[in-house]
Amino acid sequence: MKTLRLSLILISLLAAISGIAQQSDITYTGQITFDPRVRSLQVAPESNWLLPPVIMMGTSDQIRVTFDYMDYDLHYLRYSVYHCDNQWRPSQLVENEWVDGFNQADITDYQRSEATFAQYCNYTFALPNEEMRLLLSGNYLVRVYEQDDPDHILFQARFRVCENIISVGALASSNTDIDYNANHQQLEINLNFKAGVIDDPYGEITTIVEQNTRTDNSVVLTRPTSVGMNNITYEHQPQLIFDAGNEYRRFEIVNAHSINPGVERLNYFEPYYHATLYADEPRRDHQYIYDQTQHGRFFIRNAEADNSACESDYVVTHFTLDTGGPLTGGKVVLEGDLVNSLPPELAVMKYDAASGCYTGELFLKQGAYNYQYLFIPDGTSRGRTDVIEGDKFQTINHYYIYVYDRPSGGRYDRLVGFGLTRSGQ
Repeated sequence: MKTLRLSLILISLLAAISGIAQQSDITYTGQITFDPRVRSLQVAPESNWLLPPVIMMGTSDQIRVTFDYMDYDLHYLRYSVYHCDNQWRPSQLVENEWVDGFNQADITDYQRSEATFAQYCNYTFALPNEEMRLLLSGNYLVRVYEQDDPDHILFQARFRVCENIISVGALASSNTDIDYNANHQQLEINLNFKAGVIDDPYGEITTIVEQNTRTDNSVVLTRPTSVGMNNITYEHQPQLIFDAGNEYRRFEIVNAHSINPGVERLNYFEPYYHATLYADEPRRDHQYIYDQTQHGRFFIRNAEADNSACESDYVVTHFTLDTGGPLTGGKVVLEGDLVNSLPPELAVMKYDAASGCYTGELFLKQGAYNYQYLFIPDGTSRGRTDVIEGDKFQTINHYYIYVYDRPSGGRYDRLVGFGLTRSGQ
């Protein structure tokens, strides 16, 4: 009875925070959970969890998908994959063109939580595998659902498969076309390839650039600055000027019985732990301070456990941003992988007039987390860093570059090149 009661309380809490998504809301765009019982979703290369989910064709690389289902009762889950164009819309292909084998597989690697107040099952699987071999490069969505209810999709996650036939080089500089060592960083990108690989560099190549783990400010380049016999260059393009931002804020909830960095107090209020973070302040007028971070990612860890995957508890984590008054003309949101796969409303901070602060709470598994605050002006979807975090040219940002090729008559977008660079080098 106690297990049932805790499970019902947990489901009620999650539903109250986020609301259960209707299946009509499911689209191809985005990585998102549709069932609030899915938590701590991570998608990364098996070899390096700090890199974006990209693997190379013809290698043994795999994408590792890991998540928790907040129910101690075991659920039998399956997954399927879907090929997309470079904007994450469905490709005009037949299923057997992108996958060899049945496009559904059972998740057989799972374990129940142990000695935790929040009860869950931890699931994990890797792609591609012997049951599901991917035939084409490009963008993929993987969808997970109950075996006995395939129409109820629990979540969908993004990953990419790259042919790696174009070499990508890039440089990020604070010497930009609009300022020098001030508030921005500008990229110069060079693509190199063998003769005959690309027939029409001006017409068939699309290059997409992302900053850190963000997608709201990604850039789509369809016209190079110059083209040579075996190279393509993008330089002095306004789209490649990014707000510099600031280093991510960070905190840890790895220990339930001692001090955790960034946490003012950690208490147990039945049925869960609650972590209250130190109140944050805007940093736009502060000097830049370097801090080595994970550039928006999180890492699951319980310092007191042998197996963090199933022995880490969940903590109601309370955020406070002291702005001394409301910020008009937009909303304040949390940004980072801790919210990237959650329903968007969960990331929105609420203004409390009595304290003059913005507040928010997330139900997070024990670990180390990165986050920042973005201000999103009304009527837009792109966040601004200057309002709260400030834009410091010294900030270490990671920039990820994806190169797609669709030749004349092509039916899908091939991912032919992937590169990364960072500012401050």
